[in-house]
Amino acid sequence: MKYRRFMAAVAAMTVMASMVSCGKDKQKSSSSTASSKAVSDTDTGSSDTESADDEETTDSDGKKTTTTAKDKDEKSDKSGTTTTKAGEKKSDGVTTTAKSGSSGSSSGGNSSSGGSNSSGSSNTSGGNSSSGGSSSGSSSGNSSGGSSSGGSSTGATGEVKEYTAEIVLGNAPKVTGSNVTVNGSTVIITAEGDYIFSGSVSEGQIIVRTGVAATEDKVTLVLNGVDISNSSQPAIFIDECKRCTIKPKEGSVNYVSSGVEKKSAHETGAIFSNDTIKLKGNGELNITATASHGINSDDDVVIESGTYNIESRKSGIIANADVTINDGNIRVKSGTNGIKSEGTLNVNGGYTVISGGTKEEKSAVYAYSTFSYTNGYLYAAGNKVSTPTYSDHPYIVADLGEVIGGGSTVEMVLDGTQVVSMEPHNEFRCLMLLSPDVHEGSNFYTVINGNSSEEFNVSVGQNLFSLK
Repeated sequence: MKYRRFMAAVAAMTVMASMVSCGKDKQKSSSSTASSKAVSDTDTGSSDTESADDEETTDSDGKKTTTTAKDKDEKSDKSGTTTTKAGEKKSDGVTTTAKSGSSGSSSGGNSSSGGSNSSGSSNTSGGNSSSGGSSSGSSSGNSSGGSSSGGSSTGATGEVKEYTAEIVLGNAPKVTGSNVTVNGSTVIITAEGDYIFSGSVSEGQIIVRTGVAATEDKVTLVLNGVDISNSSQPAIFIDECKRCTIKPKEGSVNYVSSGVEKKSAHETGAIFSNDTIKLKGNGELNITATASHGINSDDDVVIESGTYNIESRKSGIIANADVTINDGNIRVKSGTNGIKSEGTLNVNGGYTVISGGTKEEKSAVYAYSTFSYTNGYLYAAGNKVSTPTYSDHPYIVADLGEVIGGGSTVEMVLDGTQVVSMEPHNEFRCLMLLSPDVHEGSNFYTVINGNSSEEFNVSVGQNLFSLK
């Protein structure tokens, strides 16, 4: 009898201990507010506000175990197909679990008229909540100020992600969360935080304006199947924000387009920023600028990851300071410069294919001061190119000796293997190849419209081959 009573008491204490542990976990999860920066996009595994921490737990026997959360590498191709990762991410006390499957994606051509193309976007539930509402269905409600804390979104696999606000774009945008004002079809972000967008809008705009005194504010715009067009303004305008990141969400396909003309050096481009802008994520972003630049920054442009397809009348990517490519899949078809840096151009990784413009003074790749190449792949066709001032590998520039018509097929062959096949959309007369696979003793030739050039042997440093 005493033994049974003793065992019953031990069982009761074990249940009570388990309930206390669950209560702590729940309190930790619900303690996130608008002022605490919620995890913006665990799918990408690369947010500035995310960190992988060791987690110590105690079982009912009093034994302690330590679990280390690790990310697996993710890759994303142009179609939005992804591999996935496992593990937990923590940020400012908010814990989310990375999902084990890719989200839906949408398809379709580039849009300059604002047609809807967001079948991969997620829906959010409307209404304001002081403790952060959750959503898994359709959207409703409108907010010009939002609630006092961010909303949460439940995906197909059941994981919860928390944001400062969730916005469904449209003629009357629907907002769940805080730090957001709405003016017609324009959404304005007014303070730091992580914001997720879905939906489509014609003559709409996202503006980030955190204030000139907010020099340390971090804003992350997560794009989850958006289609934004604007005929006279940038589709995304970073007015005041020292650290702004645009993230195409994993598995999503997004479109932004603008018809704003290049009237001055300011506020021209499908995406324009007065400060440094960073692009990262594992989704796809298609950018169309029918009258000016694709991505334009008055400071730096940094590309960390993601897939970006840019078509522009002016420069595809232009920065008043530096352009840095650390990773990602980038394709540019531009009317003038493909990539232009008024400061330093740094290529440290990624896969970039550029077709430049037809103006003689413009370059497929242009660096005003320093051009540093350490890793990654870059293939370019245009009238001319800036050559690296520093390179970890030998590199190749081919002078074709004549102007080749746009729409021609170009193959570059290195050591007997075709490394790229492209169809420049404009006339071109030179080619560039940057690749870690190029080394002293390599052989190289081109095939243009089915006609092979002579074969060249690669030496160290710059290799300028004349195909005249």
